[in-house]
Amino acid sequence: MDLNQKISLIEQNTVELITKEEIEKLLSEKKSPVTYCGYEPSGEVHLGHMVTAIKLSQMEKAGFKVKILFADWHAFLNKKGTEEEILENVVLWKKVFKKLGIKEPEFVLGSSFQKKQDYIEDLLVLSLNTTINRGLRSMQEVARDIDNASISQAIYPLMQINDIKHLKIDAAQSGIEQRKIHMLARELLEKINYKKPAFVHTPLIDSMLKPGTKMSSSDSNNLISVRDSEQDLQKKVNKAYCIEGETNNALMQIMKLIVFPKNNSVEIKRPKKFGGNLQFNSFMELEKTFIEKKLHPMDLKNSVSAELNEILSPIRKLFK
Repeated sequence: MDLNQKISLIEQNTVELITKEEIEKLLSEKKSPVTYCGYEPSGEVHLGHMVTAIKLSQMEKAGFKVKILFADWHAFLNKKGTEEEILENVVLWKKVFKKLGIKEPEFVLGSSFQKKQDYIEDLLVLSLNTTINRGLRSMQEVARDIDNASISQAIYPLMQINDIKHLKIDAAQSGIEQRKIHMLARELLEKINYKKPAFVHTPLIDSMLKPGTKMSSSDSNNLISVRDSEQDLQKKVNKAYCIEGETNNALMQIMKLIVFPKNNSVEIKRPKKFGGNLQFNSFMELEKTFIEKKLHPMDLKNSVSAELNEILSPIRKLFK
């Protein structure tokens, strides 16, 4: 794979690269540059997490070494559960992420290095160079109950920035909701003698029922968990918001961000009286057909259910 092919793979289904030139330089000059994504191990692993996992696997194919941070202290500071509950989730999440297609991930527990003196010293330097207002603004898309923010939620973004240094990251990967924290990182990391990292941002999947709001572990009715049974998955998909001809919905996002990257092509099965089966070799073909109202929402829903059930089948076995 040449450099152009690597960049094309990394760019696939992203909102932005910050910056493309920096990522090209990393791949040209370093044998195995390091990328990571951090996850608060709370609630269910759902399709939104799979989007970032797919991107990590693509970055691995392009030459990056992948680290996965299970950010237990971050989850605790962000009011996502007790320490005991969070650590129980870490065990389960690690099993799930081993099944998400990344070949050689390095799993790291946040509290395993965040207690060290040099980490704490760097965190204090970052805090000296950041106002509380700036810290809270960076958390607006991430924090739980931001209107009643605690000081812990102002510490959170500084820890995330500090993690980049102490994990020795060259390019961080995340959903676009992390952008404000990452822009703060590009400003602050030089204060603790670390280089400005690159960033790869992926889109978010909408909740199943409310377009324009992200799929979140805090509402099980609006997400598809990796452990949902075939029957539960089908029910959620059937109830999902989907208007004929309108592509702004979770089902189309699932097709674009999960199904096509996994399978490359999709066959939608229909009775002959409704036009027979349809074969799509790209999401763009599917999207065009749906916009032209040549594909009914119910046929799309049936296809999403079938494709996801096949993708999630190996993961479900972990819960039996």
